Amino acid sequence: MVQREMEIAENRPFSNAKLGVIILLGAETMLFAGLIGAFLVYRMGNATWPPLSHADIQLPRLVTGINTGYLIISGITMYLSLRMIQIDLPKLFSNVLLILTGTLGLVFLIIQGSEWVQLIGKGLTLQSGVYGATFYVLIGCHAVHVFGAVIWLTIVIGMSLAGRFTSDNHTAVETCTIYWIYVVALWPILYFLVYFA
Repeated sequence: MVQREMEIAENRPFSNAKLGVIILLGAETMLFAGLIGAFLVYRMGNATWPPLSHADIQLPRLVTGINTGYLIISGITMYLSLRMIQIDLPKLFSNVLLILTGTLGLVFLIIQGSEWVQLIGKGLTLQSGVYGATFYVLIGCHAVHVFGAVIWLTIVIGMSLAGRFTSDNHTAVETCTIYWIYVVALWPILYFLVYFA
């Protein structure tokens, strides 16, 4: 079984889809590097952070930490689903893991959305100065990427349920996994930077 996997991997050309996703991730990395750089400039340029005007607003570190765990687990389930397809295990297992991944992604977005509603209610808005603007732009940009990944994964789940993937033909799952894991890996960096800086 392992030797067959190695032979398939050696004979498989580097797909255009995978190359496209890698180029996309290069652009995404530049985008987030710019946003993180802007955040750090504003953060280091202020002696007090959050500013005194927002000192009474506490970011929900604990809930967001738990939510971070959900997103990290979704990265693991996504990777395991891909591996199951690659080694031709029964499709039921990979389908269940793909659906679990999508569910965890949605849970992450719902919890994050409820946090935003609470923060807006306390007065932290996009228009409430540099602190609110940098928070919502940086965290919101990531949320948009997670939402896009969930939509992409929904399409992949539909294809998987239709039996379109085999150990020899699974590029759509592979490219979705690369993107999903990128979005998952980026989040802990943003979480610690924004919520604990």
